[in-house]
Amino acid sequence: MNPQIHGFFHEPTSTVTYLAVDPATKKVALIDPVLDFDPASGKVWRDSINVVLDEAEQLGLSIAWILESHAHADHLSGAQIAKARTGAPIVIGARIREVQRLFAPRFLANDVTPDYEAFDRLVSEGDELPLGDLTIRVLLTPGHTPACVTYVIGDAAFVGDTMFMPDFGTARADFPGGDAATLYRSIRKILALAPETRIFVGHDYKPPGRDVFAWETSVAAERAANVQVNDAIDEASFVAARNKKDATLAPPRLLLPSLQVNIRGGRLPPPDADGIIRFRIPISVAH
Repeated sequence: MNPQIHGFFHEPTSTVTYLAVDPATKKVALIDPVLDFDPASGKVWRDSINVVLDEAEQLGLSIAWILESHAHADHLSGAQIAKARTGAPIVIGARIREVQRLFAPRFLANDVTPDYEAFDRLVSEGDELPLGDLTIRVLLTPGHTPACVTYVIGDAAFVGDTMFMPDFGTARADFPGGDAATLYRSIRKILALAPETRIFVGHDYKPPGRDVFAWETSVAAERAANVQVNDAIDEASFVAARNKKDATLAPPRLLLPSLQVNIRGGRLPPPDADGIIRFRIPISVAH
């Protein structure tokens, strides 16, 4: 039996949130939920995650797990909102500890200590989680970040930012803790799944020549036609091209606020002494 998939596209961040449904029991995994945020005003709101949760309720679905593919650098996680409404535990790859150690000092996030429990369950390679009559299987797929994981449910693989639609390519690998060679090997692990495996990507950016957003592809399609990592491209060629492209990329627009929320499992930073919640923005002075 394979899951039914509902995808919700968040156009401001080009992010896709998923409900992966066990048809027999109506148990659901909620994958990569988004919290709305406007950096110009500092306003945070819940409309996008509420749309997902409302649909789950209307369909009579029961959310069993909230799965984060990694600590996102381009949107704020809506995981805590989802947990508050459903009681479902929040899951992420165990190497999130490395990401927290990398970034907590940069934002003076003194609350994110080694024993800070931002997430309910940390998973490693080969771990399995029950989803009704289905099973969620964990593949470690670092390279974009150290903590990236892929969740395989039946014939569906949720790859986060590791790779995208064939006409767009793969994730960048230049964030702290990222590595292009590691990314290549992680992608080959995903592409070793059965050719008919459905791949659900974490973002879509609709490259020139395509008129609509899309987020479902397959192992066979990626191996045949991914513009950066198809079967004809070896590791050395991929690494050289990936590093060259990454050197031209600007930081994601929501990089700094996203990381401050997402290393905390979707929580906003604690309020300052005056009761106001603030993001910290490290400044780099160009000369």
